[in-house]
Amino acid sequence: MITCAPEQVQHVPSPPLSMGRIGATTLRRVLAVGVIGPGRVGSALLEQLRAAQPRLAHDIGLDLKLCGVVASKRMWLDCDDAELNGRHGGAQIWRPNDLDAFAEHVRGSDGRHALLIDCSANDEVAAHYPRWLAAGLHVVTPNKLAGSGPLPRWQAIRAACASGARFRYEATVCAGLPVVQTLRDLLDTGDELLTVDGMFSGTLAWLCNRHDGQQPFSALVREAHALGYTEPDPRDDLSGLDVARKLVILAREAGWPLSLEDVDLQGLVPPALAALPLETFMQRLDELDAPMAAKLAEAHAAGGVLRHVAQLDRHGRASVRLMVLPASHAFAHTRLTDNIVQFTTRRYCDNPLSVQGPGAGPEVTAAGVFADLLRIAESLEARA
Repeated sequence: MITCAPEQVQHVPSPPLSMGRIGATTLRRVLAVGVIGPGRVGSALLEQLRAAQPRLAHDIGLDLKLCGVVASKRMWLDCDDAELNGRHGGAQIWRPNDLDAFAEHVRGSDGRHALLIDCSANDEVAAHYPRWLAAGLHVVTPNKLAGSGPLPRWQAIRAACASGARFRYEATVCAGLPVVQTLRDLLDTGDELLTVDGMFSGTLAWLCNRHDGQQPFSALVREAHALGYTEPDPRDDLSGLDVARKLVILAREAGWPLSLEDVDLQGLVPPALAALPLETFMQRLDELDAPMAAKLAEAHAAGGVLRHVAQLDRHGRASVRLMVLPASHAFAHTRLTDNIVQFTTRRYCDNPLSVQGPGAGPEVTAAGVFADLLRIAESLEARA
């Protein structure tokens, strides 16, 4: 029996910057950037990009040129100015939303490096990825609908990368944590994936950590919603569908052609509440209290804890469900919105490799997107 030493990868807030310091006459990298979806994550990203621009230009010779932003119905172009983030509908001149025209604008006609960042949660935007990548535009996204959507579209996205364009989606799984990259590194270095176990939802992690019987479960859901930990419709979290999407993304990364319908998904939302309008659902949240109290009592009776767990086995079978785990389990000791993912592999067989840290919130998600941008920038050809 091979004994594998435990290893844990903790989230490092600063993205990797390994291009080196440069002098005034050294070749520079210029990257034209367009952002789609200036919502919570997109706005946080715009702030991070703006704050980092001078440092990146000075320290590593990377000039980020923000060429435009697309909202749901409107877009603005040529917005590389110091007042960008204060001009959401005021002095800025808007144009009708046109994704293809926006992509062409960012791409330009001078052969420059160009990258689109999709911070929307829009399936229509994700449907454009194959065409953009085939045209040589790099794409970075926290949008899970590409990686977990129809398998033929995912295959088309991967095939389009033959153009040389890069597609990165680290923030689709556990926000800013290096989960996808860790799995990719394991596989690329010849390791064999055996199982994946994880708590992939910062929202459900927070709810499980706080659900101790002192407050009704519905009160905790309302609090998480107010804090911005949930999706706009909390059922997107409570159903487990968001977790299932993340598990599908990892399964596909590992080579399993999994689709959402292949996941054994056991959500927390009863059928009677699933199809209601959002406002009505929020009014009837207390209907979740009794079943969740019963599950908590089951966990206490077993001397364990309730945790929402996603699992992928070595045969490609996937499941997402609420589980009672022993108090000694690693998942029993997470905090707040922590996500934790364990990769059991041929190398990490007795003690899985773990990645753990905050897995929810616009700032950490935006940081994961930013890190992907920087990894792409590192591969770009420098020019005088």
